[in-house]
Amino acid sequence: MGRWNALTPLQEKFSKFGFDALDDEESIRLFFSLCRCQPERDRVIKRCVKHFGNLRKLLAASTEELQQFVGCPADICTIKLLQELPTEILKERIVHQPVSKSSREIFDYLYLSMRDLKKEVFKVIYLSSQNQIIDIEVLFEGRIEYTSVHPREIIEATIKHNAVRLIFVHNHPSGDPAPSRLDELLTRDLVFIGKVTRIEVLDHIIIGENRFFSFADAGLIRKYEDEFLNIRIKVLDNRVCLIKDTV
Repeated sequence: MGRWNALTPLQEKFSKFGFDALDDEESIRLFFSLCRCQPERDRVIKRCVKHFGNLRKLLAASTEELQQFVGCPADICTIKLLQELPTEILKERIVHQPVSKSSREIFDYLYLSMRDLKKEVFKVIYLSSQNQIIDIEVLFEGRIEYTSVHPREIIEATIKHNAVRLIFVHNHPSGDPAPSRLDELLTRDLVFIGKVTRIEVLDHIIIGENRFFSFADAGLIRKYEDEFLNIRIKVLDNRVCLIKDTV
């Protein structure tokens, strides 16, 4: 066997027993053993072990962190590829295919790409009238607050994708998926705007650490729809009364 085909002891250990046989430092060392840049490799590994702790957090790091602790552009490119690859593979499997409204399926689909993010990311899943996923798009990043998500941009993007139904997904870096009061107000307003524009909001899912919260499962989407209907009925009643008073 040629020397270039030979595995290191650590690579052989992984090949035989998988990640379960490796500790956190060995997992990081295994990753860097497959990368291209070699200068100061041990120093880079020690920095990454100290800062990230394990391979999962290293592979979820931002570009800014990778530039600081990894440095090598080729290695950073490899990490970014690994970050995006699972999402792209799953996206190819599900886009244009019928999708269940199950919040669990959506959570399983997006969890790996969102669980370790250190900032909040707001994604929109665009669906056709037949509940086929047309596309999935990140619309907002940063701290997702009531004023940071712009409904007009959501409506414009929905029209651009020729979608008629939406599912919203965002993460809580704290790991607790329980909705805040601002999450509730935002979802309520998005449901209201959807009713006005004839775009149906199916769900808003918040992803935490190995768990999630679904506004639809909790009955809140239906509740907000009922609130909108009640407001509309009151407005119509007031209009009728106003017309009667003027006659």
